[in-house]
Amino acid sequence: MSGIYIHIPFCKQACHYCDFHFSTSMKKKEDMISAICNEIVLRSPEILDNEIIQTIYFGGGTPTVLTTEELLVIINTIFENYTVSKDAEITVEANPDDLTPEKIKSLASSPINRLSIGIQSFFDQDLKLMNRAHNADEAKSCLSLATQLFDNISIDLIYGIPNMSINHWKQNIQLALDFKVPHISCYALTVEPNTALPKLIEKGKIPPVNDDIAQHHFEILTATLENEGFKHYELSNFGKPKYFSKNNTAYWQNKVYLGIGPSAHSYNGKQRSWNINNNIKYINALQQNILPNEVEELSIRDRYNEYIMTGLRTIWGVSLEKISQEFGIAYKDYLLKQAQKNIEEHLLFLDGDTLLVTKKGKFLSDGIASDLFLVNLG
Repeated sequence: MSGIYIHIPFCKQACHYCDFHFSTSMKKKEDMISAICNEIVLRSPEILDNEIIQTIYFGGGTPTVLTTEELLVIINTIFENYTVSKDAEITVEANPDDLTPEKIKSLASSPINRLSIGIQSFFDQDLKLMNRAHNADEAKSCLSLATQLFDNISIDLIYGIPNMSINHWKQNIQLALDFKVPHISCYALTVEPNTALPKLIEKGKIPPVNDDIAQHHFEILTATLENEGFKHYELSNFGKPKYFSKNNTAYWQNKVYLGIGPSAHSYNGKQRSWNINNNIKYINALQQNILPNEVEELSIRDRYNEYIMTGLRTIWGVSLEKISQEFGIAYKDYLLKQAQKNIEEHLLFLDGDTLLVTKKGKFLSDGIASDLFLVNLG
């Protein structure tokens, strides 16, 4: 199974919490599309002849700042240079302010069959605090039409927002459920260093983020969505049966994927590579048919640690048999020894041959994983 991720590095404005690579200047948009298409062509030899592309995912940035026609130029380039499955999942991340009725209809008439909409909140006070480009009415109106034209829709919500009450958070979840979307991705508001958020907190313009409140929001979220028939298949992702994100699932199960565009990462099982996170340098390199990326060979220890990190975030957990087969008995023994304390504290448990995070441990799964990392072997 192979996937292609396309990073569209443009946004209308900068959200206070976002540390992804993007530019608010669209001056180089046409050059960027050409460069992305050229990278798609140049990297086609990296996919073996018998490999079929199962997922195409447009992230960013904000992919819907491009017209549907511009997105189609990129999609057509992929179809011309790779073998794409007839039922490939083709996702576009979108912001509500871009999803006019005309835009939704044009996207629905294209090969794009899944929307991931960055709602973040249905309340204006939250959206203003985060400096989102849309308002609550746009969030609701775009979903009203999108759910009529797309069967497969995911929305993003953010919890742990300062001044968000428990009741307010419950209303956010209920509004999401009212639209009957089959997939919901939820993230805790985090304070990233190179964003506006820490400066605003330091100046007293925004209250500090409270981890205890965020954890309470998370517990309400998981209980509510599981009661509504959603599977909590990955730490931040909830899907109805048959609506798990194929793109997300491939990532969390260590499948091969290509990352196209500035700052995009790729993984082939043995190497990880990443493109330069500078739009001008990216474009200039591709105009000379140069791939502007760095490649890292992953050691056995790197691959072990990565498997632990991704596996513990999911319902599939960490297979002890896979650890033994791919990394050796010493790694399995080390894992079980390191896991013992978390098992005794009911943060981890063994289900046969599989190590999993308990409900109590889910919110802490990244920290638990770091306890199991191998630092001095391999």
